[in-house]
Amino acid sequence: MPFNSIFGWIMKKRIHQIDLFRKYPIEVQRELFEKMISNGSFTEFGKKYDFKNIKTEKDFQEKVPLQCYEDVKPWIDRTIAGEQGLLWPTETKWFAKSSGTTSDRSKLIPVTRESLEDCHQKGGKDLLALYYENHPTGRLYSFKHMVVGGSAEVNPMSEDSYTGDLSAIIMKNLPWWAEIRRTPSKEIALMNEWEEKIEKMARTTMNEDIGLLVGVPSWTMVIAKRVLELSGKSNLKEVWPNLECFMHGGVSFEPYREEFKKLIPDPNMNYVESYNASEGFFGIQDQANTNQLLLMLDYGIYYEFIPMDAYDGVHSKKTVLLQDIEVGKQYAIVISTNGGLWRYIVGDTIAFTEKYPFRFRVTGRTKSFINAFGEEVIVENAEKAVAYACNQTQSQVRDYTACPVFMEGESRGGHEWLFEFIQEPDDFQLFMASLDDKLREINSDYDAKRTKDLVMVFPKGEILPTGSFDQWLKSKGKLGGQNKIPRLSNNREILEQIVQEVTVEK
Repeated sequence: MPFNSIFGWIMKKRIHQIDLFRKYPIEVQRELFEKMISNGSFTEFGKKYDFKNIKTEKDFQEKVPLQCYEDVKPWIDRTIAGEQGLLWPTETKWFAKSSGTTSDRSKLIPVTRESLEDCHQKGGKDLLALYYENHPTGRLYSFKHMVVGGSAEVNPMSEDSYTGDLSAIIMKNLPWWAEIRRTPSKEIALMNEWEEKIEKMARTTMNEDIGLLVGVPSWTMVIAKRVLELSGKSNLKEVWPNLECFMHGGVSFEPYREEFKKLIPDPNMNYVESYNASEGFFGIQDQANTNQLLLMLDYGIYYEFIPMDAYDGVHSKKTVLLQDIEVGKQYAIVISTNGGLWRYIVGDTIAFTEKYPFRFRVTGRTKSFINAFGEEVIVENAEKAVAYACNQTQSQVRDYTACPVFMEGESRGGHEWLFEFIQEPDDFQLFMASLDDKLREINSDYDAKRTKDLVMVFPKGEILPTGSFDQWLKSKGKLGGQNKIPRLSNNREILEQIVQEVTVEK
């Protein structure tokens, strides 16, 4: 207990710095911008785009083009091959496999010492600091922390250079304050084979005194259920009586919330969300009992935003700065980072819920949507509809994906959904009707296209056997870590691949 008290006091000291960018967000970003341009001017990228003559944000927007991964990939490939000083002035030797890509080849995002320590690790520290701010009597550091990380593989270009899930890179470089309570061992935590890893994690942690869970909801749930099977207990509080918090990210928590309440039937259990991508740590839930995230502004990330009504990828003509955003409007995030990404389009969309301080919700992906018929269904719509359908039918979804059913001949268009359930609905037709009703309620474009089935007919749905989505991920070499099934696709490629996998299995 004394160590927990001391650690809680140390964490609270960081709150003063967080309060500074809560109160003075624009000033903090401007100061960061000047520092970033100064550092970037020493790189080959900075020399190419004349960073030395960039004095204002407007200069930056005019001189440096918007970038997607395909634009920055040649620079990253050269860095992986051993060249330095290309995108960032200090050494770059780690490369995070980006989650959320639907291609066979993962994106490799450079991770520098600065982005590791001043962004990703700082984000982890701030998760704890903000937790102690909201829960002054918290006892996290009196007990063990079970961290569900990814896997890491050595980059053959260099002995001390490697690629892997971001969580694994972070875990291999944890500071003492994070390592002192972490479980299981790194040998288990960084295993590449996920089936074996889940088994070993469950067996080694079930006898520990766990106070904190950290991980992606889907994988954490799989491990938790295996712990219950092995222990013979009915819920996690019987296994870990001192469990008080689950810090999660990677996917929306809404489809998993009710199942976690069953796994942890404790009204005092705390859930804290974060938004940590391979490209940077962007947001933390800084208030209890809310789904808003605080935009973290002193992590070495300079922000711009593209309004989605003007979005055209790297050809977008307009970006707005933080001081010019509008609450409720959807934006694509553009970042320049201490990891060497410059005016890089992350691919996620957000909507700000308030200003000063700047809080937001993640609404989806720039490429993860369905808009085959002008319905403009985004991930946020889908998450709400699925959660509503689960509530109406006392069911629990493990994973899902959806895509268009295109018009052919005289047939009308629509959507097709694939689901894996933890708890299947007794009436799947009612589930699909509830989903359709909620989408019509919250999305006027969808409702208009569904009116009298003139453009879109009632959605098709199918329940897949348990493990179907994992099998598809495994076939793509993406099983584990932060990799996940794309929720929505505007074409049928992914859905048909998954259906084909299931057919082959049968």
